Order: sequence, then C-alpha cells, then structure tokens
Amino acid sequence: MHFIKELTDLVFLEDKPEKSDIIFIPGGSYGAIAQTAARLYHKGLAPLLLPSGKHSKLKGFFDGPNGESTEWEFLQHVLLSEGVPTSAILREDQATYTYENAIYSRQVTDACGLDIKRAIICCQAYHARRCRLYYEILYPETQFFICPTVTQDISRENWFLDEGKIDIVLGEIERWGGQFHDILREYGPDYKKVCGPSRKHLPEPMDKEEDFL
Repeated sequence: MHFIKELTDLVFLEDKPEKSDIIFIPGGSYGAIAQTAARLYHKGLAPLLLPSGKHSKLKGFFDGPNGESTEWEFLQHVLLSEGVPTSAILREDQATYTYENAIYSRQVTDACGLDIKRAIICCQAYHARRCRLYYEILYPETQFFICPTVTQDISRENWFLDEGKIDIVLGEIERWGGQFHDILREYGPDYKKVCGPSRKHLPEPMDKEEDFL
C-alpha cells in the first residue's frame, strides 16, 4: 500500500556515511547505537564521538546495567568496550529528551571550538527523522548522515505489522506537529537570527519537556 511506504519513508532515514567531523549519539538505553558508532569510528569516518544524555525526563533516573547513573556513562562504557579510546569521546550528560540532546551537544562542540561541517548521527531506526530535524535546528550549516540501528525489533520492513510497533512509530509523527509548532512559535521569522551563522544565543530547552521525549 502506497500510504505505508510514504509513512515509512517519512520516519525511517538512512544515509551512506561519509567522512565527518564527529559522530553524535543522541541518548537512550540501547547500546547497539553506540556499537554502530564505534564501528564507524574504527572505519575512520570521524575522529570524535559525542554521546548525549542524562536520563529520560519521564523516568527521572537512569539505572544502567553496569551501575551507570546517566545515559552518557552507559554509552561511553559501550564505546570503550568496543575499543574506542577515551580521548575520542566527548561528554554531554545533562540532556533529558531529544531536543536537549541537540541543544547541549551544540554547547559542548562550541565550548571545544569545533566547527562541525559534517556529522554522523547514530540513533534508533524509528527515531531517525526526529533526530535529524533537531540536530539540523542546532547545526543549520552542517551536512548530516543518518546511520540508524534497529532497536526493539522496529524496522522499516515490519513496523506496520504489529500494533505496539504501529503505536511507537506513529507516535513519532504525532510528536512532530506539537514540537515544531512550539519551536516555530517561539522563534517565528527571527529563527535564522537565533540558529543561523550570526545567532546571538542558542535555543533554550522548551517548557513542555514531556512533549519532547
């Protein structure tokens, strides 16, 4: 059915990665996304990795399998176990939802004096479009390559075959309207001044945190 293909193409993105300045890993409790990032690092596709995340805003804490208290610690542990050196891993451990992953990651790269012209995003497969949109807001001049990993057995081939998977994937689409309505309403026609090359400040996390998970 054509509408399923259109919905699938809307949510699920995947690019052929090219040599980049950094690999972003936007939080979560699925180590597979960090394993994907490590493989790309070992292939020489980027010299730096930036895992991001404190804990889920809704849950309020992170209980890692090895005693980690933040998503960043967990993802760093996975990267180290995959042979990535500590010197290649940057730190962002304050984000509690996806938009914050992008906001605080931008703060980190700015603080490090990094000019990110090309970047790879390693995320969950069904989360790919939303991750790209958020990171594009914070890095409007950056070319992104999405390298997703299938988690929770939710893929572009099977998401529409199971009620639980349908709810998760269509939930992604439902979030976009509210989230980007708030973003555009806050910045409106002056948005380029906020996030463009001449921006005066970075966006602040939104008030309705629960809407941005």
